[in-house]
Amino acid sequence: MRNVCTAAPQLAGLEPYDPKYLPAEAFLSANENPHDVEQDIRAEIMREVKRVPLNRYPDPLANDLRDMIAEANGLDRDQVLVGNGGDELLFNLALAWGGPGRTFLNLPPTFSVYDANARLTNTTVVNVPRREDFSIDEEAVLARLDEGDIDFLIVTSPNNPTGELANEEFILRVLDATDALVVVDEAYFEFSRQTMRPYLAQHKNLAILRTFSKAFSLAGVRMGYLLADAEVVREFVKVRQPYSVDAVSQAIARVVYQNRAKFEPGIRTIIEERTRVIEGLRMIPGVKPFPSDANYVLFHVENAAQLWEMLYGRGILVRDFSRAPHLKDCLRVSIGSPEENDAFLKALRDAVMGKCDLKVPSA
Repeated sequence: MRNVCTAAPQLAGLEPYDPKYLPAEAFLSANENPHDVEQDIRAEIMREVKRVPLNRYPDPLANDLRDMIAEANGLDRDQVLVGNGGDELLFNLALAWGGPGRTFLNLPPTFSVYDANARLTNTTVVNVPRREDFSIDEEAVLARLDEGDIDFLIVTSPNNPTGELANEEFILRVLDATDALVVVDEAYFEFSRQTMRPYLAQHKNLAILRTFSKAFSLAGVRMGYLLADAEVVREFVKVRQPYSVDAVSQAIARVVYQNRAKFEPGIRTIIEERTRVIEGLRMIPGVKPFPSDANYVLFHVENAAQLWEMLYGRGILVRDFSRAPHLKDCLRVSIGSPEENDAFLKALRDAVMGKCDLKVPSA
């Protein structure tokens, strides 16, 4: 049997994205919405799905859904693009604006997929690290942009995994300082109530990324969308995979978007629970939660990796960032149901106070 030649050189040393999807009683690691889609909406989804001809290819650009999103945002269809989750759109960004001889400005710690996509496309990555409190080093970013060689950057607001909003005035200064494509990742904007949408008309180099996965409880469906100038959208269309968003997902997303107001009570509950979880974390000795405008909270605690194992021993899965660059001894907890949040806070307090055995259940 012959061997196989090596994969592309840019894959060397690149670690696959690993969401640590493990069995648990309380899934508080992936920033999912703890509330599933309500039964009346599910029934409407089933009726819509039954009408989908499964033997036909889907509308390649999901134009019905584009029209709905455009109307809701005061835009035209050609200023909206739908993707197979925000992840597809992020990879398309690296394909369209990155590549050999191109440069991406990254603001770590942030979503690790940005850096991975750049490296996969042979894009040069320039890092401007955040400050110790995870705020953006605004003057350092502007100084780096002033060198003139940046092709695109992503400002995540709220930032993942740290949770804080980017300063609106800073983003406007960035937009005025460069002709690079400035993508504002607003995957969690429904929980922050802040968006750069009002500035799209004045800034051709602004693009906004959003998702159905969080506020609209569709993490299992994979649906994201981009708001941008029509010329920017056309460049994204050139690199996207044909039929990347299947007909069933389009049908589900149309129903959910039509009913998006019904998700508002659940969003408000998550925001209220976020405040309660932060206060609960502050009351545990040695735990430092960071401010959050999203549906998760990053917190610092000594021996974080061991505490992660203790929590998992109690059936509670949170995200371990303790070995990630810039995030030593940090864990991130998604806001769950009130019962899940209570169980998490109690288990963490017990672990910190030495009342919890180190035990990890078998997978």
